[in-house]
Amino acid sequence: MINFVKYRVIYLIISLAVIVPGIISLFRHGLEPAIDFTGGTEVEYQMNSVSPEQIKSAVSQKFSQVDVEQTSGQSYLIRLPALNEVEKSDFEQIIKSLDGEASELRFETLGPILGKELLRKTFLGLILATVLILAYIAMAFRSLKFGVCATLATIHDTVVVLGAFSIFGQKYGVRVDSLFVTALLTVLSFSVHDTIVVFDRIRELAKIFKNDTSENLINKAVNETMIRSLNNSLTIIFMLVALILMGGESIRWFVIALLIGTVSGTYSSPFVATPLLLLWEKLLGPKK
Repeated sequence: MINFVKYRVIYLIISLAVIVPGIISLFRHGLEPAIDFTGGTEVEYQMNSVSPEQIKSAVSQKFSQVDVEQTSGQSYLIRLPALNEVEKSDFEQIIKSLDGEASELRFETLGPILGKELLRKTFLGLILATVLILAYIAMAFRSLKFGVCATLATIHDTVVVLGAFSIFGQKYGVRVDSLFVTALLTVLSFSVHDTIVVFDRIRELAKIFKNDTSENLINKAVNETMIRSLNNSLTIIFMLVALILMGGESIRWFVIALLIGTVSGTYSSPFVATPLLLLWEKLLGPKK
């Protein structure tokens, strides 16, 4: 049996090495919000013989804060501040000057008020999901310690994803949108699902080996559930990698968020949640 708990200080160092740069980036730069949160216009065009740089250069002469992304083949997604009817007409003329046969695939405008409302609801949703996870696990296991440790592990995974995308936003101009929120909530559910499996095994072993130490019980539980967790996670990781390599550009960063969260969730269940549980037992548990 591998003594996983023995290396808990190493796990802490690994977590800090991953989280701290992301936290620093979050405080210094934050996240780059997409049109979903700031309000603006998104237009997708089918164009021939042009590059994203050419489109951005031409549109930037008339409009500020222009972002151009090639979605697939000759399709281009253009993001810019919300346009009124006159500005839309000017924008269309610029596009036609680049390619007279350009065809509009979609045109969406979101006002800044709706964007702020969506941002507020996003934070409320994340907080509500975290509180409900804590309450549910605490009731299911009839112990607050399980709920708190599982919640801290999910917060760990959330911070990993948020920090990574703050860095991506500075390095590659990646913007977070409603799909990113979906990825965050999915990461929360996956992380806590894996943690519950480990915690449930600890509870079962505690009933069988009533006089055993918490450290031994946790070690046994992690050893018995490790293969199951790896098999479960690897099937998801392989699928996500395939989507990154072969999927469309429009969902790539959404899939990357899921991949980072899945890897972090696989790590946090045995190497963050269980060491926290052991620390709780040592500091607040009954003395034997």
